[in-house]
Amino acid sequence: MTQILSVIRCDDGQFQVTDESGYLVAGPFESNAQAWAALDNLAGEPRVPRKAKTKPPLPAKKGRKKRKPTPPATEQQKTERRLAQNAAKAPKWIRKAALGKFDPAGVRAYRDHKLGTFGAASEVRRIEPAVYLAEKAARGE
Repeated sequence: MTQILSVIRCDDGQFQVTDESGYLVAGPFESNAQAWAALDNLAGEPRVPRKAKTKPPLPAKKGRKKRKPTPPATEQQKTERRLAQNAAKAPKWIRKAALGKFDPAGVRAYRDHKLGTFGAASEVRRIEPAVYLAEKAARGE
């Protein structure tokens, strides 16, 4: 005849193994896991302990490639080269804004070319009223 066993929690918070009529078979146990382990032993089932999770081994890291030795250069040359490379990466509007800081004459040439001979950058022309009226009368206006 098979016996039906179950795990029940007591009023004091501990666990015990009872049969179908409610009689105590084993216990009390501190935890639910201990009570179920005892129930498995009573039922004749071998208890298989849970395997601890292990992390998979990490792939081997490849070594860093060694840099080729560069010919010695002065710190100023290195700095100028680095600045030129970074400046080339900048957007166009930033390069135009920075142009005034690094090349004021170039900015003036750009501005003069852009404005041409008209506008605020053009030279002021002095007009004599008598000469103007004479030219206007000659045209017939």
